[in-house]
Amino acid sequence: MLAKRIIPCLDIKEGRVVKGVNFLNLRDAGDPVKNAQFYEKEGADELVFLDITASIQRRSTTIDLVKRVAAVVFMPFTVGGGIRGVSDIRDILLAGADKVSLNTAAVKNPEIIEKGASVFGSQCIVVAIDAKRKGQGSRVKGQGRKYGGTKIYGLCRLTAASKWEVYINGGRTPTGLDVIKWAKQVEKLGAGEILLTSMNYDGTKDGYNLELTQAVAAAVKIPVIASGGAGKLKHFYDVFKNTRATAALAASIFHFRQIRIKEIKNYLEEKGIEVRL
Repeated sequence: MLAKRIIPCLDIKEGRVVKGVNFLNLRDAGDPVKNAQFYEKEGADELVFLDITASIQRRSTTIDLVKRVAAVVFMPFTVGGGIRGVSDIRDILLAGADKVSLNTAAVKNPEIIEKGASVFGSQCIVVAIDAKRKGQGSRVKGQGRKYGGTKIYGLCRLTAASKWEVYINGGRTPTGLDVIKWAKQVEKLGAGEILLTSMNYDGTKDGYNLELTQAVAAAVKIPVIASGGAGKLKHFYDVFKNTRATAALAASIFHFRQIRIKEIKNYLEEKGIEVRL
């Protein structure tokens, strides 16, 4: 059995780490490079860097900042935000990232998943899915915006049976796509991993969305990173014990030093969950 991974996430806005609740009310959480250095020393398994306003502002990820973070970490490093084509993927990998995270671009142009996996390998391509429960701001069948071409949209659109909808542009824009169907589609297109965030649970510290996480993890064979809601040691145990998630991502509890990564790993090991110490 592969060891479960603990992953801190740096949400970046205007060069600073930020964190909010349900993707709103962002507050400053420090310098990205200093945070990255701290997590390297803490024994994090991987690091995720998301430029959360790059897509909505229609700009590329800040490559200089990516280089500065990559220079101080040796763990696997994933970067997302503002990626629109294969050339952007190449630039980010050359800047020092090990993987790229695609969200808005993947929905608008699913071919980027296939092309990226073909050129750089599936192991480099992470598709981030921001999921919101249907009925909580979601559109109904026929009302979603047509992203990614008729074929992809038709395969993945919301139906009466859908529970969760895919959002893009940093959680601002509903797409009319069903989360489970979209997860299956990105796997077929060549994604090597899914970063799944529950928008309803994000920043609440009430625990991960176990129902959503298990539904997606059971629907695909590629690894799924659970994100959104971590607040206690028990929440990490719950997501690994009750779902097929292979990693758990968190932000605010790490940024504000409420729980240390080593503390989580020791706790999980005591509970019989295999981790890398």
